Amino acid sequence: DLAGSERLSSSKSEGERLDEAKHINKSLSALADVISALANEEQHVPYRNSKLTYLLKESLGGDSKMLMFCNVSPEQKYAKETLCTLRFADKVNQTHIGVAKKRVVVNLSQYLNEDIFD
Repeated sequence: DLAGSERLSSSKSEGERLDEAKHINKSLSALADVISALANEEQHVPYRNSKLTYLLKESLGGDSKMLMFCNVSPEQKYAKETLCTLRFADKVNQTHIGVAKKRVVVNLSQYLNEDIFD
């Protein structure tokens, strides 16, 4: 499962859920394009092709580390989705995006005394 990506024909989604599934799939496709461009060390990386990749630009580049979680199912009926997810994960795993260089220290003590549940 790639963050809710679905085969539209099997999801039986309608209306807003169908539109949401289309947007998720489009964003994940754009993320795959960015990862591919980074892996191939291309001159142009298409970060602006989706809001997701534009927002993740700093996280996908030099001063960051990236972690990806994959949800897979052992059930036969989800074999195609599982295989697609594992292929995407393999592509991400083979992508070298640089070494995180910057060390950022955040002092959270100022927030500990605030009542965040108001």
